[in-house]
Amino acid sequence: MVITDFFVNSAFGSFAPIFAIFIADRIAVGNSAPEIAGFATSVYWIVKSAVQLPIARFLDRIDGDRAKFWAVFIGYICSGFVPFFYTLISAPWHLYVLQGFLGLCMAFAVPAWYGLFTRHVDKWRISFEWSLESVFSVGIATALASAFGGYAARVFGFDAVFIGASVLAILSSFLFVFLYKDLTGEKKPPLQRVFPERRHRRLQSHK
Repeated sequence: MVITDFFVNSAFGSFAPIFAIFIADRIAVGNSAPEIAGFATSVYWIVKSAVQLPIARFLDRIDGDRAKFWAVFIGYICSGFVPFFYTLISAPWHLYVLQGFLGLCMAFAVPAWYGLFTRHVDKWRISFEWSLESVFSVGIATALASAFGGYAARVFGFDAVFIGASVLAILSSFLFVFLYKDLTGEKKPPLQRVFPERRHRRLQSHK
């Protein structure tokens, strides 16, 4: 899950530093680029925040992890098309619609991903594995992708970056397919108890 999220975050992080410049170049009139970028970001967060909690409660009420798996998979797949459609926009409202759609996709994927990760995290190193997700899949992925995306935009242009991000996000989503049996319980992991990491290793060494 951490590796999959690394590539998905890399895809979306690749155009983060150039997004406002892209808006100014493609659809802004006069000095409206900062305003359009601000509204676009607001649309994403408003839509995501408005529907994520109801979706999360619905997913919690469903027995098993299959629904969460498909929520992540479909949310990631659908969101992967958004960067491609950025290349086709010609008016601010096009961007707002795409941002709203992206917020809806993430409202499905994020709570389902959190639920699956929490369900399957190693109970004796919870802090480490959540930190691994934060550092590797978010921090390092965004840092590397942002640097590469800025360079690629200068060399190849905005459209190449967005299309590349779209392809990477969609392909990365299919990595989730290989986790289906592990995440849905068809391949059941051994029962885990809550042990500190050192104690768990000590117990394992005695077996």
